[in-house]
Amino acid sequence: MDAILLQLLNGLDKGGAYALIALGLTLVFGTLGVVNFAHGALFMLGAFCAVTLRKLLTLEQVVLDTENLTAWGTPTEIRTPYVEAWFGDFGAVLVNYSVPLAILLAIPVMLAVGVAMERGLIKHFYRRPHAEQILVTFGLAIVLQEIIKHFFGANPIPQPMPENFSGAADIGVMLGMDPNVIVYPWWRLVYFAFSVIVIGAVFAFLQFTTFGMVVRAGMADRETVGLIGIDIDKRFTAMFGLAAVVAGVAGVMYTPLLPPDYHLGMDFLVLTFVVVVVGGMGSLPGAVAAGFLLGILQSFASMTEVKAIIPGIDQIIIYLVAVIILLVRPRGLMGRKGVMES
Repeated sequence: MDAILLQLLNGLDKGGAYALIALGLTLVFGTLGVVNFAHGALFMLGAFCAVTLRKLLTLEQVVLDTENLTAWGTPTEIRTPYVEAWFGDFGAVLVNYSVPLAILLAIPVMLAVGVAMERGLIKHFYRRPHAEQILVTFGLAIVLQEIIKHFFGANPIPQPMPENFSGAADIGVMLGMDPNVIVYPWWRLVYFAFSVIVIGAVFAFLQFTTFGMVVRAGMADRETVGLIGIDIDKRFTAMFGLAAVVAGVAGVMYTPLLPPDYHLGMDFLVLTFVVVVVGGMGSLPGAVAAGFLLGILQSFASMTEVKAIIPGIDQIIIYLVAVIILLVRPRGLMGRKGVMES
């Protein structure tokens, strides 16, 4: 039972990442009808917002201590981050919480990047075949990752989580079991909670705000919404920006779990597109449900007992499930009729 609960928790936090990226992808496809293969690169850019902020917060001032000499007779260097020198204990808190604070940087940056992408490139491919959309956005993703590689290098850059969340939670005690039976890292629980909050906020925005209701109406019948005098194009541009923000903040919070590098986006992109197709192209609830479902299945497939029976199943389980679901339900779990059908 404890092994099953652990794998369920692993699947939920991994599924949270899949669901967040798939949600942004589906927002773009559902509003603009664009298959955006650069969406994984937006996840990567968000991760490097966290890297950038930490580099800025840890810039150091160097003071020479002439009273303490090194073995070579030179003064000892005392290195202190500028924010700690300027703000004392508050500066140390800023450095410690650099990852969650990076969300404040990622939101405007990713919003600007998303709007610039849509206005500068994507809008020229609205009525072009999906194959052309895939080619141009995939090319954009390669350009973005090479830019990141140029400025940050090719090696992964570890990002520490806040010290208060560096340990593990005793889930077993919370469930009334013996201590240390089920122990799980705090930050993974934080990431799962964060993903649920973001997903809930996006759905609430679309469901309960006037802006969101107009967008949903435009997704269902763009021409009719335009005929009643609403500039639906501007609202769809804003949704592209929102999708970029969702991917970006997902990347920010994932950095302590997986050190970011320039091909981080590509690593998640293919899996996320499988999630979107399984959930149903254009279906927001389907994208979220498929994200968590496939994350949980992948987690259970990685168990030693399972791999002993079917070697390598953890590498193919997502694709195997996708094939089965699409054979039974060609539109995916919650796909709409007529979406990407000739």
